[in-house]
Amino acid sequence: MKLAWDQTGERTYETGVDRGVLYIPDNTGAYNSGVAWNGLTTVTESPSGAEASPQYADNIKYLNLISAEEFGATIEAFTYPKEFLQFDGVNQPSPGVSVGQQGRKAFGLCYRTKKGNDVDGDDHGYKLHLVYGAQAAPSEKAYATVNDSPEAIAFSWELTTTPVAVTGMKPTAIITVDSTEVQADNLAALEALLYGTADADPSLPMPDAVIALFAGNVTVVTPTEPAFDQATNTITIPTVAGVAYYIDGVVQAPGPVVIDDDTLVVARPTGTATFADNVDSDWLFSYVAP
Repeated sequence: MKLAWDQTGERTYETGVDRGVLYIPDNTGAYNSGVAWNGLTTVTESPSGAEASPQYADNIKYLNLISAEEFGATIEAFTYPKEFLQFDGVNQPSPGVSVGQQGRKAFGLCYRTKKGNDVDGDDHGYKLHLVYGAQAAPSEKAYATVNDSPEAIAFSWELTTTPVAVTGMKPTAIITVDSTEVQADNLAALEALLYGTADADPSLPMPDAVIALFAGNVTVVTPTEPAFDQATNTITIPTVAGVAYYIDGVVQAPGPVVIDDDTLVVARPTGTATFADNVDSDWLFSYVAP
């Protein structure tokens, strides 16, 4: 077939950034808690590495060795969620009091960019960008006097990343999903995880789970409600494949947990598992004083 250029519907472009989400890892490294990041203005992806190192032998260029590729980014925003402070080297010993120059933790990130073309404009589709193992470097904050040309302060952070494992491939810190090339129901299932539902908190699935979702290899599981003995204030965490149980954001091992206050247990899917719609995934147990 003869090549043709600039056909109707094929003049695509990308623009914009929105729907930022910050994901907070638990003590197992799973990103099972997310908060909306309002005010994103720019996300600049900055891959580095993959540089050639020529090797010579027999008086010729024998081969090229390629260095490891790194993924970095720059985030610019008018504001940030308060949960981001712990990842920006800030500790709050009490509300409203912030202590800087503290340790910086790793976090997950998701944002959406629009994909347009000459027929649909900016509404042609979008891409979801999933970032893993990100760490923010210290950044400048320029506070200027109010004048006759007011501008909001723009915050920025340089991000470095640590790749996570992907079965059958090299570790990665970035996955991109194109809405114009994937099945709509699979995309909807991913967005239900990323943005949360009425019955489940937002979460960032690991790369293997994302790949399995679009390969049709996801297992639907139903969490079992933990048993509770009021006489001893003991919750028994069940064992259910594809389900992890959390108390105060900490994953719980199967077995008895003695409580000394009202306690909420939250179930979340693991690996390539997902919950069916409208299933109970959290339970509040009331402490009974002896």
